Amino acid sequence: MTTVGSTSAQYAMRDPDVRLMLRVREGDPEAFAELVDRFQHRLLGILTHLVGRADEAEDLAQEVFLRVYRARADYHPQAKFSTWFFTIANNVALNALRQRQRKPLMQLPPAVTRSGSLDGGVENQVTADGRTEAPDRRLHHDELAHMVQEALAQLNERQRLAVVLNKFEDMSYDEISQVMGISTKAVKSLLSRARCQLRELLKDYVLSRSGPLPVVEPT
Repeated sequence: MTTVGSTSAQYAMRDPDVRLMLRVREGDPEAFAELVDRFQHRLLGILTHLVGRADEAEDLAQEVFLRVYRARADYHPQAKFSTWFFTIANNVALNALRQRQRKPLMQLPPAVTRSGSLDGGVENQVTADGRTEAPDRRLHHDELAHMVQEALAQLNERQRLAVVLNKFEDMSYDEISQVMGISTKAVKSLLSRARCQLRELLKDYVLSRSGPLPVVEPT
């Protein structure tokens, strides 16, 4: 039988974030600061997608890190650190949504990149190959990002979380199932239904612009 100690050691060897959290468990303040630095942008991006408001996401991100710190003494890794971490984030977001009593979203955030940064403005921006992106192209990009965010907001909570974890955190079905507490088969079903719904919601816009449909394909 595999003991908790041996399991922790195995994850610590494979996952640098687990090693960092184990240092937090031992009372290393620098380790916690590094953990916050590593995850704050990704966390803010996911929470913004889940709750629909950037200002509320910032408050919830602080709550997530507070819960992580409070749980440090009892931390024994049984999965990747990111799986454990985003399980906490999911619980915090769901609590916030329930307290809001499912009121309609009044503000939609800009799109969030894989790194968690927020898209802004329509001014010229430099692309990865060093070229300057034209304002009209940037405007189209921002318009599309807004439409995708509106479509995401119309998914139910479970579908939206599955999409966000798959698209922005690149999590596998198994990892998403651990975060959400459901089977991998249920994850596949959620993503399939979400993909179909996003296609339908974005159909008119995509056809009018003759552009590719920005949806998540299950991997």
